[in-house]
Amino acid sequence: MRDQIDLLATVTVLGVLEQAYFAMQVIYARRKYKVSPPETTGHPEFERTFRAQANCSEYFPIFISLLWVAGIFFHQAGLTRKCLSSSWEQLSPLLPGGGSSGSPCSSAGAWLSPRAASPGQGVTAVCGLLYLYTRLRYFQGYAGAAQGRLGPLYASAWLLWVLLGLALAGLLAHFLRPRSSTWMAALVWPLQLHGAW
Repeated sequence: MRDQIDLLATVTVLGVLEQAYFAMQVIYARRKYKVSPPETTGHPEFERTFRAQANCSEYFPIFISLLWVAGIFFHQAGLTRKCLSSSWEQLSPLLPGGGSSGSPCSSAGAWLSPRAASPGQGVTAVCGLLYLYTRLRYFQGYAGAAQGRLGPLYASAWLLWVLLGLALAGLLAHFLRPRSSTWMAALVWPLQLHGAW
């Protein structure tokens, strides 16, 4: 079981460490600009650092929830290989040599995760790492100047939408599968009584 969630757990721990880094930056800014708690106003650089940390903290529960749901259910749905194959078929004619080397899906697990974790978990973990990187860039940009936050903000929002899409695709595939029919049986049972199912 652990080898099925190790990438998600690693991204989660990195996210927690990033949140701790942001909190430490607020502490350093408080000391530098002599803003004692519970004050949240003072020097503009302190206020930007404080707001950047608060914003990152506000989005962190959303990110962690989507990361785990997408990582578990998108993997279980078996959709990754199909998505990668479809993407490769659309992309291969654009590559030098026309993509004649074949589909990368046979080695998808290797390039998404060197230790043969599931490709779905790998896709989700890569999205998670990119999200953490864009949040770091957001924090640094916002602490420097308010306009510096916009590019990374849009990128991190886009990555949250991607994670949401992966989570929804995985959940839909999970619940629409005949073998995962616990709640579906309860819905279908009245139809079976009336002979409609």
